[in-house]
Amino acid sequence: MSVDEKLLATLEALWRIPPPGPDNLLSAPAFTALSELIAQRTGSGKATFALSNALRSLGLPCGLPAGHRVQALDLPTVAEMLVKAFSRSSITRRHLCPLDLADELPSMTFGNARVAWFSAAELDDLFDWPRLSRHFHTLTSDAKRLSEFQWLVVEEEVLVQAKPNARAFSFGDMDFSRDLGEIEPHRGRFPQAVEDALFFLLLAPWEDWSTLNEVDWRGFRVPWIYTLDDDLFVSPTLPPSAETLSFEPYIYQDEWGEEIEIERRTILPLDNAATAGLQWVNDTAWNEVQAARATSLFETPVVHFLVRAFLASGIDEFIAHLTVIEAALGLESDHRRGLRPNNDPRPKLSATKRVAARLRAAVGEEKAERDYESLFDLRSAFIHGRSGVQRISTKQRLLARSLARRTAGALVRLSRQPGMAREQALSDLLGPSRPA
Repeated sequence: MSVDEKLLATLEALWRIPPPGPDNLLSAPAFTALSELIAQRTGSGKATFALSNALRSLGLPCGLPAGHRVQALDLPTVAEMLVKAFSRSSITRRHLCPLDLADELPSMTFGNARVAWFSAAELDDLFDWPRLSRHFHTLTSDAKRLSEFQWLVVEEEVLVQAKPNARAFSFGDMDFSRDLGEIEPHRGRFPQAVEDALFFLLLAPWEDWSTLNEVDWRGFRVPWIYTLDDDLFVSPTLPPSAETLSFEPYIYQDEWGEEIEIERRTILPLDNAATAGLQWVNDTAWNEVQAARATSLFETPVVHFLVRAFLASGIDEFIAHLTVIEAALGLESDHRRGLRPNNDPRPKLSATKRVAARLRAAVGEEKAERDYESLFDLRSAFIHGRSGVQRISTKQRLLARSLARRTAGALVRLSRQPGMAREQALSDLLGPSRPA
């Protein structure tokens, strides 16, 4: 389909419909004519829902209140964007993640992600404010307040596979014959591209940099993600308010000595080592981690549980940290002795002690073995309902986080040995036979 006089004329008839428009736009003659012309040109079949969403995003005048009609685009631009929407083979999906409670982090770029400050104007552009305002007429921009925070922005190219109407109305393409209540074990809480970026950032020692570990070891929180497709057929959702982020009262004196009370963002301060340490976050390190994740060392849910621990709190966070270690360094043969090879270096060792021994070798610290066994005993006491379960101290919580992070980092280093199978790598970590 190309932009020509017939398409422009058909669009012009639709653009001349006076506000507030027909009760049912989809049955209006001008809309029907455009829908039929596009179906004829593209072979896409009936795409009324997709076309309706696209026209709304492009500022169909009869759908805009009086004060918003200046936002309508000129017809040649509308026609060009409409043609592109029906002919594109991929879309750009942008995930906007506010870093709540973050201190002054350096700007970072890695893979398809970046951590940066943005001005109010830049945030309006990232959120595609003109398009949002065409869908939500009473919405006011929060960009000024949101610009007080740093952001993790992740963009990904997504192949277009569904037909236009299925992209506009996802239920229209759903297979209702499958089990709609099934659980996808590896599905995360956030989009995969965001969790990949978070996993990479979580390999940094945030718990060492935090100056308020009793409050939180994390250098930031991600309370929500706003995802925006540049696909005109997909209606944007209402973005969360800046009120969902952390502000605190702040009083200062103006030039005349009067006290002025305002709100400013709340931060969890990091020590000075963070700025230097985060220089590690770059494309080189990102590519190394991605290469490691493609090996068998990461075939277990190490990434899943390291991100889970970041997103969880309390006992769930603690258990997730320990599960990272078990997923990274455990084998089925640890629990099923019959599967252990004849040349197993430590055949009598229990499953927990085998993981602990591999941890010691992986991170290069004897104390790590004892620490893991102690923390694992706490975990078991909770899970198996032992009486008198003690509170988990800040020190133990941080130790669990540190061991989990260092374990994931050790897998990245081990992956540098080309062609190393996971079973062999973990067997090698047990080392020569020692007394059980």
